Amino acid sequence: MSFIKTRDNRDIYYEVHGDCENPPLMILNGIMMSTASWAGFIGDFTKHFRLILMDFRDQGKSSRESVQYPIEIHVPDILSLLDELSIDKINLVGLSYGGQVAQLFALDSPGRLKTLILANTPARVSPFLAELGEAWKEAAKLEDGERFFSLAIPFIYSDLFYNNNLQWLKARQKAFKNLLDAAWFQGFIRLASSNPDFNVLDRIGKITCPTLLLCADRDIITPLEEMEPIHERIKGSELLVIHNAGHGAFLEKTAEFITAVTGFILKNS
Repeated sequence: MSFIKTRDNRDIYYEVHGDCENPPLMILNGIMMSTASWAGFIGDFTKHFRLILMDFRDQGKSSRESVQYPIEIHVPDILSLLDELSIDKINLVGLSYGGQVAQLFALDSPGRLKTLILANTPARVSPFLAELGEAWKEAAKLEDGERFFSLAIPFIYSDLFYNNNLQWLKARQKAFKNLLDAAWFQGFIRLASSNPDFNVLDRIGKITCPTLLLCADRDIITPLEEMEPIHERIKGSELLVIHNAGHGAFLEKTAEFITAVTGFILKNS
């Protein structure tokens, strides 16, 4: 658990778990996440990998910004971390917003990738996703964790998950009131404002490393229709659908998510 200094003197928080002799696996967070979100995954992933987690700027323990920035700002931060850890090539998993960053990284530094896994990730911000982002930002301006949860989180999970886990979700909603402060909300708004014109559909055909696309059949944020064009453009890519799960499939179907990621990387190592 440590920090690196970026080229513009920001602190990026990261964690490294597992045997340094194992293949390196880096996971890039979704927009509302932090390294803490992966605590329950560490034990399973470190059976096979050296696990690297990081908080983007405006996430978790990393530096907060004061001005707006583009999503591309995260790519050199990842490169700085890999150089700090003396890692030449990485197995990279990107979830949602983190998957958008992962696509930019793959296009910027293809020689640094062993494999690429994009989970519930679009290659463009669709009109629906853009409007949803605006709604989330409006909810964040309330700076009330409990109300933000009630307005934003129902889009994340599937209806099935809500129906079967309502008490757990209500407990999480109450916890958000104390977990999220003004700095978190302001950082979230900057993150959500960093990618309004994100669209790499005409470029992702240049990605050549082994690539897995993880979708969920009840994901309304990144539906299958948004990920199939990625599959069509990245030659040799694989597409796997996690059934009965929404955008938060990695939490709704944790075992399936871990198995898919682990199996794909080991198969291509």
